Order: sequence, then structure tokens, then C-alpha cells
Amino acid sequence: MTLNADRYQGCLQGLAAGDALGTTAEFKAPGTFEPLTDIVGGGVFALQPGQWTDDTSMALCLAESLLTVQAFDPVDQLQRYVKWYREGDLSSTGECFDIGNATRAALHQFEAGGEGFSGSEDPHSAGNGSIMRLAPVVMYYAENPAEAIRYAALSSRTTHGAAECLDACRLLAAYILAGLHGWSKQDMLAPEAYREWLNEDSLTPHMLNIKYGSYRIKEPPDIQGSGYVVESLEAALWAFHKSSSFAEGALLAVNLGNDADTTGAVYGQIAGAYYGLGGIPAEWQSKLAMRELISDYAGRLFTERVK
Repeated sequence: MTLNADRYQGCLQGLAAGDALGTTAEFKAPGTFEPLTDIVGGGVFALQPGQWTDDTSMALCLAESLLTVQAFDPVDQLQRYVKWYREGDLSSTGECFDIGNATRAALHQFEAGGEGFSGSEDPHSAGNGSIMRLAPVVMYYAENPAEAIRYAALSSRTTHGAAECLDACRLLAAYILAGLHGWSKQDMLAPEAYREWLNEDSLTPHMLNIKYGSYRIKEPPDIQGSGYVVESLEAALWAFHKSSSFAEGALLAVNLGNDADTTGAVYGQIAGAYYGLGGIPAEWQSKLAMRELISDYAGRLFTERVK
């Protein structure tokens, strides 16, 4: 099937919707909060309904870089991340109020040395800060899946250089690509999928385990909405596999608690690409902060994608 504008809108607005939905439960252990049923704001950052966090801010920085430079430029991406971090650019509140440790360390490293790939390669820094923002790279290069997957991994290295993070970006890119190209859910989640795009032999054992369906045979508490990239991607796929609508899966994802905004954002990229904008509840769409900008960037990523 061919790429279409509705799935592009769904992918980027789905990321923001999952982020905005999940921020209410961020840093809360599962079972310690009333399960979410809607985008209501609040949470530890006392946000208005529809305001989102660092996941969406960084995705918009990445989209803006690709659209402005019309190429993949890690230094330009990092300059935009720094502008968000230092000045609150592309924040839903006008300031940077939420940033992961690995991302902050990488931005400090970049400010000191100017290196385009500033992410730590330490396995203990394998957080979910690069999968949470990934969609724009995949959308921009979606005509060539192998290139999209290659650039997905490179986009991680600006802030997250651990092997687990690079492979999580590769694998997530494959799921997003399949959604954007109109695959069925069964085909998207088939263990044998993506062999023409991904070199399975190079994937870390954890990522290969996820690709082969670890999320199918687990339930919470073995499914964790944590900040560890392996658990984060697994949780998003668990929610996608278990549900039959964007909203149902998004609520499963964020009600895992802990790093709920990012579990929601990762789920939202996959499910938004699959269901399209028409599958995201209209009342959620209408609440999104800076929705016009998000929609504009999604539309431009569709029309200006590399062909």
C-alpha cells in the first residue's frame, strides 16, 4: 500500500496524544492512581489537559531540523534540542520542565565539544529518550525503509549511544514504517516481518526477543512502563497487541504508570501510524497543545519526504 497523509498525521499526533495522556500518571507506581480514561493534565508537572512533555518537544525539534535542513544533520538536531533545553523552544509550556538524565548529559557534552554524536555508549544509560521522539525520522525517509532504519539508529546517537537504544530505534522504525505503509496488524507483529529491512543477526538479544513476540506472553507486572528502553518498547507493543482501537491501547499503555508519558508516546507512534488520525479520538485531538504546529509538521513530513 502507499503512504498517505492521514497515517502521517496519526503518527505524529498519536505521539503527542500518548504523551499528553500519560503525563498524569508519570512517576506513579501502577495501582497507586485512579486508572486514566481521558486526557486530563495535572500530574507531577501540574499541566493543563493536552499539554505534553519532553517526548513531543524533542520530536518537534527533530521534525523541524529535517524540514529546515532537508537532510539528516545531527549537529543541527542537537542545536535545536539545546534551544528547547535552555530556552523552552517547542515546549507546551514555554520552558523545559522535563528532561531525562542521559539526554541532559548528552546536551552538556555537545555544548562542551560540539560533537554530533554526543550520546553515551554506556549500557547502563540505555533509557527510552531516543525512541520517544523517533517518528519524524521514519516519516521523512519512509519511501526507503532501509534508509529510514539506518537513520533511526543514527538519530539515537545524538543523545543515546548504547547498543540497546540504537537497536530499539531500528526495531521501532520498522513497526512505524509498516503502519505508515498500511500493513495489517497481523503482518506488523509477525515474528518473520522486516527481514528485508533489518539484519536480525545484528540485533541485541533483548530486541530480538521483542521482535519474536515477548510481549504476547507477558502481563503486568512482567510488563513494565519503565524508563529502560527494552521494557518501554515491549510495553508499547504489548498495549498495541492487546487492543483494537487507538484509545484502548493508549489507556493500557499509560495505566502502567511510572514512565507513562513515554510509554504512551512510543505506543502512539506505532498505533497512530496504523490507525491514522481518524482513529484518534476527536476530543483528544482537540485538546492537544500546539496542535496546529504538530499537524503542520506532520503534513510537511508527508509532502517533503525524501522520494
